[in-house]
Amino acid sequence: MKIAVVGATGLVGQMMRRILEERNFPVTEMIPVATERSVGKKVKFRGEDVEVVGMETAIAMRPQIALFSAGGNTSLEWAPKFEEVGCWVIDNSSAWRMDPTCALVVPEINAHDIVKYGRKIIANPNCSTIQMVMALNPLHKLYSIKRIVVSTYQSVSGSGAKGVMQLYNERSSGCRVAENPAYPHQIDKNVIPQVDVFMENGYTKEEMKMHNETRKIIGSDNIMVSATTVRVPVSGGHSESVNVEFERDFSIDEVITTLQQTEGVVVEDDLANNVYPMPINAEGKDEVFVGRIRRDYTQANTLNFWVVSDNLRKGAATNAVQIAEYLISSGIVKD
Repeated sequence: MKIAVVGATGLVGQMMRRILEERNFPVTEMIPVATERSVGKKVKFRGEDVEVVGMETAIAMRPQIALFSAGGNTSLEWAPKFEEVGCWVIDNSSAWRMDPTCALVVPEINAHDIVKYGRKIIANPNCSTIQMVMALNPLHKLYSIKRIVVSTYQSVSGSGAKGVMQLYNERSSGCRVAENPAYPHQIDKNVIPQVDVFMENGYTKEEMKMHNETRKIIGSDNIMVSATTVRVPVSGGHSESVNVEFERDFSIDEVITTLQQTEGVVVEDDLANNVYPMPINAEGKDEVFVGRIRRDYTQANTLNFWVVSDNLRKGAATNAVQIAEYLISSGIVKD
């Protein structure tokens, strides 16, 4: 199985290679792909040095699956060219998520959607959306979601190496202004209520992604999502405070039992012992952690909970690899 990782030297690309190893994905030939300035460099895969190649070379090698994490513009230009040679593309950018010809997939929820679309390009959802819908989808099946109000607390790793470096540089030097910053303001000792650029409606692109993607993944245009996305000085792992109103009432015991029985979800909710999800504990893990589960006493049929996940793993690389695993296990892609 020839597997290309496009953007192989970036944070998510590195994580994709690591997770392919961890999950014993059937890679017979690893094709790391990057920009021209990285071509010829070596990266590690299963203890071996593998040379980074450019786009044209990778396409000529005809991989069966390509994992893309190289930005939206790169994906728009190159993903169709990989598709043209019969390669399945799993793209981590926002370029194809709302394209009506492409599936937007969280494997535990809607892997079956892949066969409904005509393209070999599959979109990986936004990291914040993935962890939220992992917790919400099983509850939607029981109670039917009307409206979600979510506030995120997103780590700097969501901005790639540039965001991580800004935090560490500011923290180590005490400098209020980092060189070549990822953010318009200092991030150390600060909270920035802006993730991505602002749109005409006053929301950021990240906030609108959560609205649009949630509806497409769960498969309901009736769900309304109001999001506020915030960058916090945490190195890895995104957290979210979720308030969800359902059509039907629920019991807290049934909610907890349902989440405990959901693949990929771990309930951490022991208030007597101060147990609840935290990014410091979620980092390096593939599960989505849910806690602080409680009824909203101000409104009928409404639930509050707290959800945390490693944004580089389940929020990006792991989800992409799981999609690739589904392509193989379902027989869509054959070696």
